[in-house]
Amino acid sequence: GHSEYGIGAVVDGENPQLVLNEEAMALVQPSDDYIEAEKRRQLLEIERRRSLYLGSRPAASVLGRTVIVVDDGIATGGTVRVALKALRKDRAAHVVLAVPVAPRDTLDLIKADVDEVVCLATPEPFVAVGRYYEDFAQTTDAEVIRLLREAEQFESKSSMRSAN
Repeated sequence: GHSEYGIGAVVDGENPQLVLNEEAMALVQPSDDYIEAEKRRQLLEIERRRSLYLGSRPAASVLGRTVIVVDDGIATGGTVRVALKALRKDRAAHVVLAVPVAPRDTLDLIKADVDEVVCLATPEPFVAVGRYYEDFAQTTDAEVIRLLREAEQFESKSSMRSAN
C-alpha cells in the first residue's frame, strides 16, 4: 500500500540484482510472490525508461569517470546505497552524492559508499523527505528527456572545443 516505502532495490544490468532491506522486510513481511512480481514490474519500468530516455543510444559508461548522483532526499538510504554500490561495481573513479535533505545517521552509513557527500540539511528529528518541500511532485519523463538532450548538446559542444 505504500509504494514509496522501499523494502529493496533492483539494479538492472546483465545480471539484474534484487537487494532487500532486511529491517523493512521484517516490518512489512511481503510475500515471495509480491517480491517477485514487484521485481519484474521494476525491471519492465527500467526498460521502458531506458528506451524512452535513450532511444537507440547506449547508456554512458561510468568507467573511470566522476559520477554525481543526485537524489531528491534520503530517508533510510536503502535504494541509493544499492545504486552507489552498482557504480562502484562498474568502476566509477569518483562518486559524489548530492542531496538536499537526509538524516545524519543515514548519511554516516552512506559515507562508506561514496567519495563525497553534499547535503544541505540534516534536520533533527528527521520526519520524511516530502516534508521539506513545498512541491514534492515527481520528475516527469518529459523533464528527464529535455535534461538529457541539454546534457548531450553541452557534451557535444565541449568535445568540439577540446578538439580545436
